[in-house]
Amino acid sequence: MTKEMNQHMTKSEQRVALVTGAAQGIGAAIAKELAADGMKVVVADINGDGAQTVASEIDGVAKTLDVSDPDQVSATIADIVSEFGRIDVLVNNAALVPLTAWEDISFEEWRRVMSVNLDGIYLVTHAVTKVMGEAGYGRIVNIASNTFVAGTPNCAHYVATKGASIGLVRGLAGELGKLGITINAVAPGIIASEGVLTGPHVAGFDFVVPMQAINRRGMPSDVAPAVAFLASEKAEWITGQTLVVDAGHTRN
Repeated sequence: MTKEMNQHMTKSEQRVALVTGAAQGIGAAIAKELAADGMKVVVADINGDGAQTVASEIDGVAKTLDVSDPDQVSATIADIVSEFGRIDVLVNNAALVPLTAWEDISFEEWRRVMSVNLDGIYLVTHAVTKVMGEAGYGRIVNIASNTFVAGTPNCAHYVATKGASIGLVRGLAGELGKLGITINAVAPGIIASEGVLTGPHVAGFDFVVPMQAINRRGMPSDVAPAVAFLASEKAEWITGQTLVVDAGHTRN
């Protein structure tokens, strides 16, 4: 289905995409890219005001959502289905990205990162695949990280969740394929998003950029097209895969 066809669909025919953690950074860029491709995009984020700002820019719908809360996830999915009758695309982007040395990671911090970065993927994906399965069509993209490939220090809990998100892609591909659903992962390198630029991760650019094949900082807009491709009908024959988008920092 082309962008032009999608844009001229009726409300009941238009592809509907749910992007979590989409109030800023990579998530916002993905939401805008999918909207540009003609999809109706649900911008979900625990930051409801930020989600509304992004949604207003793309004629989308904003949902305040903590992906680690089972009740909120169930209610949000039900609301989307009630309003649009479908969910065709899910992008699991919501995540916490702490920078903490291993010896300083408390069990409370460990569990919080797991609850958002991993339990959140389970909760939203589990709910959405039921909707997609009934329709016989779906595209799921997990936003992983090249830290899983690089073994980046001082964020072991984050790296563990991103590795698990890739494992889930591999483990689910066979089960979901028979339902007409593909599931893949995109693993970005360090990206100049609002969260990175205003936090301790910004120092990583000095180390990483010289190691890249493309010698500049990555932007959220560098990641979004890869996600949009895997979320499109053109990627029908691709599932269970991880696409690393890091300017050649890691090369597999």
